[in-house]
Amino acid sequence: MDPLEESGSPGSRCPWVRFSSWLECVCVVTFDLELGQAIELVYPQDVKLTEKEKTSICYLSFPDSYSGCIGDTQFSFRLRHSVGRRGSKVREDVYNRDAPPTLQTEAAHFFGYVYFRQVKDVSVKRGYFQKSLVLVSRLPYTHLFHSLLQIIAPEFFEKLEPCLEAVCNGIDQWPSPVPGLTLNLPVMGVVLQVRIPSKTDKPGGSPVRQTAKENLLPAPTLLPTIYELDLFNCFQSVLVHLQMFWELMLLGEPLVVMAPSPTVSSETVLALVSSISPLKFCCDFRPYFTIHDSEFREYTTRTQAPPHVVLGVTNPFFIKTFQNWPHVVRLGEIKMAGDLPKQVKVKKLSKLKSLDTKPGIYTAFKTFLHKDKILLKRLLKGIQRKRPPEVQSAILRRHLLELTHSFIIPLERYMASLMPLQRSVTPWKTPPQVRPFSQDEFMSTLDHTGPQLTSVLKGDWMGLYRKFFRSPNFDGWYRHRHKEMTQKLERLHLEVICDTDLVSWTKDKSEVEIFDLVLKLREKLVKGRRLQLKDKALDRLDFFINSTISSLPVDVQRVLSTR
Repeated sequence: MDPLEESGSPGSRCPWVRFSSWLECVCVVTFDLELGQAIELVYPQDVKLTEKEKTSICYLSFPDSYSGCIGDTQFSFRLRHSVGRRGSKVREDVYNRDAPPTLQTEAAHFFGYVYFRQVKDVSVKRGYFQKSLVLVSRLPYTHLFHSLLQIIAPEFFEKLEPCLEAVCNGIDQWPSPVPGLTLNLPVMGVVLQVRIPSKTDKPGGSPVRQTAKENLLPAPTLLPTIYELDLFNCFQSVLVHLQMFWELMLLGEPLVVMAPSPTVSSETVLALVSSISPLKFCCDFRPYFTIHDSEFREYTTRTQAPPHVVLGVTNPFFIKTFQNWPHVVRLGEIKMAGDLPKQVKVKKLSKLKSLDTKPGIYTAFKTFLHKDKILLKRLLKGIQRKRPPEVQSAILRRHLLELTHSFIIPLERYMASLMPLQRSVTPWKTPPQVRPFSQDEFMSTLDHTGPQLTSVLKGDWMGLYRKFFRSPNFDGWYRHRHKEMTQKLERLHLEVICDTDLVSWTKDKSEVEIFDLVLKLREKLVKGRRLQLKDKALDRLDFFINSTISSLPVDVQRVLSTR
């Protein structure tokens, strides 16, 4: 039985329940001579997109005219959805409870995964066939959804709507994405085998191996990851500046990536955001952003400081628009300098003026930590020895993971020290609170338990922490950890209550006191189910409540039955 579905026979299942656990909808966007970009089809047909969402999807699903994309192009975007839209909160809460923070669904955004085709076609007035197939989802499964598009899009462009209907009906038969499970996902004669990551996974663990439990025909195609990017490909022209980008992302600095195509733009932004994993990037980010975006004015105003957002753009017009931004990366086509891809240089912001601005990193930012020269030598040796790109990416990912861990471990250790002792949790008092986070107290711990214990990188770690405390990423991390710790205290409190001899306590209590206790215990029972307390403890509490109620006078029982 799918743990994320309602009970009942397959025939009683609501239509599109399983589909909607993976995708919000599938859109087909075409170019209309009179209207420009227009949505030709939305599937399932009963999905309600607002006009604002439709307009945004239309513009974000086509490369702008400066990109010159001929043939097939794949890229991603991220879209703020309309106010008041609601997903399935219960299902999303169940998924988010067990998913890693970086892969949780978002309450306010959709991801769009685009397969765009532009080919010459004499039968069309403009002389070109232009169409995009777009998967809209709340899940950040970049690799899975682009792999899915590579299977279904070429077939769709040949057979159109009937093909799409068959695919969507097929996805509606998939099991829901449950963290920790390995799933077989059939689509168009292919079976994709994927493992949904769980928050209990060891970071940087072994890649997925094929399971041999079922004799499936056709044999499954194993996807080793559902979300990871080819980091080496994304960062190959900025490898010497990797330390700078990691710090900019950690601190949530405003950054614009100007790229030659939406593919490069979106992959670079997503790679940057993932560089601080397993720490969740808590600022806004737009892998592909256009002047038609509904947030264009909000993000380009000069009357206030640039917002904490990472934008990927392809239109050269943005160079003038973002001249007041502190960090702008201009990427060009990859050029080789001997064995190594030519590295872009750091340049002064004052040189960011004209539309033909050369590739470079336009910033005055000075890194807090020194570069890791050993990493660069290792990657260069890998290029010279023709090491496979996936191995180079794994080296990069391991380096960034270890760097983030070195930074986060002292914070985690200090946060754990703020947790009250278990013996201070008693049944007749409200649970104790987590002690407040003191930045000064934390900084005083760094001499003995700082990042120097796990990282060889030298530099101003203290300065990096001080600036991190002012970033949205610290705020997001702290809120998440504080919530987890508070819920743990509530669970401990409930367990203590369930283990207490409540019957003895009620013997010499008045009717009013017992009535009050029953009401409070009912609230605790509801909270215990939400916090996933053990069934045995909750059953014991439920039995006590019911037996206590039955011992009260009939008129009091009636009052309690209506409460």
